[in-house]
Amino acid sequence: MKNQVNQSPVVNIFNEWDPLEEVIVGILDGLTIPSYEPVMEGCIYDKAKSIFKTQYGKRWPKDEIDAAQKDLDEFIGILKSEGIKVRRPDKIDFSKPFAGPEWKSVCGLGAANPRDSLFVIGNDIIEAPMGWRSRYFECFAYRSLLKEYFSKGAGWVSAPKAQMNDNLYNKDFKSRNNEYVINNFEPIFDAADFIKCGRDIFAGVSSTCNEFGINWMQRYLDNKYGVGTFRVHTFRFNDQHPMHIDTTFYPLAPGKLLVHPERVVDIPKMFKDWDIIKAPNPCIPSTHPLYFSSPWMNLNVLMLDEKRVIVEKNEENTIKELKKHGFKPILCNFRNFNSFGGSFHCATLDIRRTGTLQSYF
Repeated sequence: MKNQVNQSPVVNIFNEWDPLEEVIVGILDGLTIPSYEPVMEGCIYDKAKSIFKTQYGKRWPKDEIDAAQKDLDEFIGILKSEGIKVRRPDKIDFSKPFAGPEWKSVCGLGAANPRDSLFVIGNDIIEAPMGWRSRYFECFAYRSLLKEYFSKGAGWVSAPKAQMNDNLYNKDFKSRNNEYVINNFEPIFDAADFIKCGRDIFAGVSSTCNEFGINWMQRYLDNKYGVGTFRVHTFRFNDQHPMHIDTTFYPLAPGKLLVHPERVVDIPKMFKDWDIIKAPNPCIPSTHPLYFSSPWMNLNVLMLDEKRVIVEKNEENTIKELKKHGFKPILCNFRNFNSFGGSFHCATLDIRRTGTLQSYF
């Protein structure tokens, strides 16, 4: 047998702030308007619902896509200038219809936000069992990369594929506290419903993540890494449209936690010695089109290390607040990309950061 040479793992992620070496950045190619479906009742804001009900199967407005692409190109340029390797998903035709045995979708959505569909922890990449029918095959855009990472030693697994029949969705759902559009019929989560902090992983129950899904994640990590290696904590936030934790609760660096000032009512006791940063009001105009989210994209920053952080260029309140807490903001135009479901954290998937597994509590 030939002697094996010790090499750094191709996939290595334990938190949100170790020095970033390699990242997947989403693409806007093929982005399509999906039809209104049950999960949207819990997470899409009322003013945005009409486009999914009337324009489904069509491309998004070209001028908005072009503006978002300009922002995305600027963002990628910054990442490369900071010495980070940028990878991209394959271009997929998301306009084709598809179906499961008990449901159908007129089209897919796209691959703009890889953080939603893939969860990376340690050297593992986990495909999420998303509750969006329109996003059922979204992971296929990343299959070339997943095969490559797997061939170089990374773990690759898919959570149980969801049946997504009508039993999953609560009938006559009305958005209000402590009620979600999905129930515990089967394990469901978007990968962005989890955020990493070393041995501790925080999960938000939402309209895209149920307790069954969180339990599956804990069980998987226990079986793969040993009981107690990772601790998954379940949170519920004061949010009428809960979806994804990284615009609500975001550990930026050791001892520093960024939170939404209204959604996070009680700070968990485990953070009693941390610097709690309450996000200031966003600066994005109320007239700016946001099809999937609230204006609070200002929390959705990307840490390049414990100090450097990429922030939307026009979010002056957030920039000032981060500087006050010792961070070094790197400014980038990204407001036009915000229209399509996220900001810097959503638009990326960390693949490799320099660091090891630690406990911060």
